[in-house]
Amino acid sequence: MSAIYTASATASGDGRNGHVRSSDGVLDFDLAVPKEMGGPGGALTNPEQLFAAGYAACFHSALKLVAGKQKITLVDTAITVDVGIGALPSGGFGLNVVIEAELPGLDEATARGVLDAAHQVCPYSNATRGNVEVVLNLA
Repeated sequence: MSAIYTASATASGDGRNGHVRSSDGVLDFDLAVPKEMGGPGGALTNPEQLFAAGYAACFHSALKLVAGKQKITLVDTAITVDVGIGALPSGGFGLNVVIEAELPGLDEATARGVLDAAHQVCPYSNATRGNVEVVLNLA
């Protein structure tokens, strides 16, 4: 694969309670471990929220691309991505993902077809396939 764009970000400080900054400075903020993981939580983000936001935006773009190629009109759509983190039985930690698509105006078969096709196109889906459990739901 030849990259047409490369994003770059640096984490510093104390890892999950540290700081992240993109190379262009657009992202530049502190992180906090969520309370559920024994951290302070609060008004700071964490890696799972960042991954969920990126995946949701990317998947939504893939959905619109696929629908356009199939001549399907999408109106008022939304993608919500939930990213869970937990201990793996083999050691270390892993992620799971639930993607929920709001596709008003489409019958269930059409909506499911577009959703499944977007999952084959989305770079985040391709990156996680075989490594992360991903569940696709229609709202």
